[in-house]
Amino acid sequence: MINDTSKPLVIPGVFDAIGAKIAQKVGFDAMFQTGYGTSATLFGMPDYGFIGSTETVENARRICRAVSVPVIVDADTGYGNALSVWKLVNELESAGAAGIFLEDQRWPKRCGHMSGKEVIRKEEYAEKLAAAVDARKSKDFIIVARTDARATQGLDDAIERGLYYKKIGADAIFVEAPKTIEEMKKIGKSIKAPLVANMIEGGATPISSAATLHKMGFKIILYPLSVLYANAYATLHILKELKRTGATTKFHKKLVSFEQFNDLVDLPKFRKLESRYGFSTKRKNV
Repeated sequence: MINDTSKPLVIPGVFDAIGAKIAQKVGFDAMFQTGYGTSATLFGMPDYGFIGSTETVENARRICRAVSVPVIVDADTGYGNALSVWKLVNELESAGAAGIFLEDQRWPKRCGHMSGKEVIRKEEYAEKLAAAVDARKSKDFIIVARTDARATQGLDDAIERGLYYKKIGADAIFVEAPKTIEEMKKIGKSIKAPLVANMIEGGATPISSAATLHKMGFKIILYPLSVLYANAYATLHILKELKRTGATTKFHKKLVSFEQFNDLVDLPKFRKLESRYGFSTKRKNV
């Protein structure tokens, strides 16, 4: 999935099964289970260390069952030590995940574009990363090493960590939250590995096109929060209209239809199954 360097791999963030199904239906080749979105949609809380391995694995299982394309999961810091990471990788691979993002923040972690982050020693993170590499059963299970050291130690230290993590066995490197195009170019020139560019609308990193980022050296172009923010925007506006007027007529043209939504959740497939197994006949004979 990441070894083809001829074109960038654009990956949207998803946080539930229906969003994953829509991403697959519109043609994305892979998707990313966002921890930010998982925390927001499960608990209505920020990406501030509130979710743990249980929520992450359970959400991954639901999403992976809903689609047939690879799902890479935000595993945060691994929720503990190296043994916790080893267990988590086993559980996520069993759930159907195609890989993980594993970061070097100190727990409790927070969104990479928020202030107040801290990172652990690179040697301590290396233990977690090595455990993840050892735990995977398939070599196709992708391990992305993420460093948040840009915010705390500076760009040079973040690049040094990225190079170190590559030697430990990471398949791809993710230097989180560079602040300028120049910093992104330096990352691309300094680290010879598949690189992640994290495009968060309103975040610390400038938004650039996939083609531009690919020329800088980035292979994975991640849009982790676009779906979450779009859903929140739509929900906020239609509920304001419903509260104000008592109806949603103004927004009818901006909604999928009843039939379109049924198609998104594969109702025609289940109608065929119902017909095959003769549920209607059985009900008449009861």
